[in-house]
Amino acid sequence: MGMKWRKWALPAAPLALAVLATGCVSTSGAPAAKPAAQPSPSAARSVARVCAKPPAGPAKAPAGAVTVDPAVVGDLAAKTRSSPPHTTFWLKPGKHHLEPDRYSQVIPKTGDRYLGAPGAVLDGRKTNQYAFGGTAGDVTIGHLTVQGFVAPQNEGVVNHDSADGWVIEHSTIQHNSGAGLMAGAHQRVRANCLRGNGQYGMNAYKGGGRISGLVVEGNEITGNNTDDWERRRPGCGCTGGVKFWAVDGADVRGNWVHGNHGAGLWADTNNNDFRIEDNVLEANDGAALIYEASYNAVVRDNTIRRNNWAEGRRYADRGDSFPFATIYLSESGGEPRIKARTNRIDIYGNVLEDNWSGITLWENADRFCNSPANTSSGDCTLLVKRSARCARPAITTAPLYADCRWKTQRVDIHDNRFVLDESVVKCTVKCDRMAVLANYGTYPDWSPYQGDRVAEAITLKQQNRWHDNAYVGPWKFVVHDPSRVLDFTQWQSAPYRQDAGSTLDAGTGG
Repeated sequence: MGMKWRKWALPAAPLALAVLATGCVSTSGAPAAKPAAQPSPSAARSVARVCAKPPAGPAKAPAGAVTVDPAVVGDLAAKTRSSPPHTTFWLKPGKHHLEPDRYSQVIPKTGDRYLGAPGAVLDGRKTNQYAFGGTAGDVTIGHLTVQGFVAPQNEGVVNHDSADGWVIEHSTIQHNSGAGLMAGAHQRVRANCLRGNGQYGMNAYKGGGRISGLVVEGNEITGNNTDDWERRRPGCGCTGGVKFWAVDGADVRGNWVHGNHGAGLWADTNNNDFRIEDNVLEANDGAALIYEASYNAVVRDNTIRRNNWAEGRRYADRGDSFPFATIYLSESGGEPRIKARTNRIDIYGNVLEDNWSGITLWENADRFCNSPANTSSGDCTLLVKRSARCARPAITTAPLYADCRWKTQRVDIHDNRFVLDESVVKCTVKCDRMAVLANYGTYPDWSPYQGDRVAEAITLKQQNRWHDNAYVGPWKFVVHDPSRVLDFTQWQSAPYRQDAGSTLDAGTGG
């Protein structure tokens, strides 16, 4: 996979000087405050408190089930091998172990079901890499704790091979290396505790194919990326609560995503048709939501509080003027030619309170198919099948001039409430921004996007609109490039004409 974390390029030298001239710092001497790891009392909706009290599984073996004995090492894998497809396995209370080989794992057959009794734990003892693998479809795992497995980077413990049609529900997947689980097409991930895993709670990635029809509902996703992969491999773009890659159709609803070391939810490269709704995204070190090089989404009715304090402050203290945001759209927009339930990115009905900045719409002028600056290396847009087509002279004219780029376009941000109390966030600058901007195109030398043409397009020509929002606090607005910072009146005036019908109360948020 090997995606990079930050996708913006350095601007040309004149712009760099302008950026440095605006440099500010966070409150002098202020500690890097850590948000509370529980929902605010004023949270607009209830949260999925799964980890504190997961629902108990069946106390007795269901009729016809095969009973698995924790006293017999490898019993679960052995009985799976000897049983026919569509078998139900009931794991008795206690710690279950696989054979002590790193590759020992359970390989389900089609339609198998694994149900844990109260207190049933499958423990990898920091020896086994994977818990459940193989390509069989329609497997169910319920009421089971899976812990102590040591999957490598970018690999997962449950559904290691991204088989289709799995249901993972009412389970606790915790304290594993790599990702707690992977995802296949039509997978249902419901009411689980995905906690304290080394890289991701879930990595929705399928090698060699796209994932469709994914549902992530009612889960608590917390404290993941304990191995701090961005420190170990700077710029890897490989951390957070959940990462989505090339998912075509996802419903992410009713989850409590909090306290992850990195982003909460991150959709990266050729995702499409997402509905992200009724979640509480809270106290993640990085952005609550990143939607990158992807298409067509609805983000609605979420409570988004106290995110991005650690990463936003870190970059501000380095003097970086980029508007690091809590909702970050990078080269992502609405595209009517790609089938989805919407042809826009529609962001509405959300409450964003005391985060480090608000929403940033960004487009890297140097990132496009076949460019050495494309950090989604080897990938092209969903509108162009072969990256090699994106070269001179064809890329200079229609349709490739437009279709070789992931574009931040047709983004509609409306009917949201943005609240900022700088005394809560403990900052005085750089945590108060909305933004729509790009860098100055410089690379490669055959690029048709050099200069400020991308910045002009994302700011004025690509139907990116804010309107009918309510702002409380000292908000500022960045347009075109990081050096152009506006007040609310300038933001609403020509040529930008943003936030028609919106209100601003510049007093202290709260």
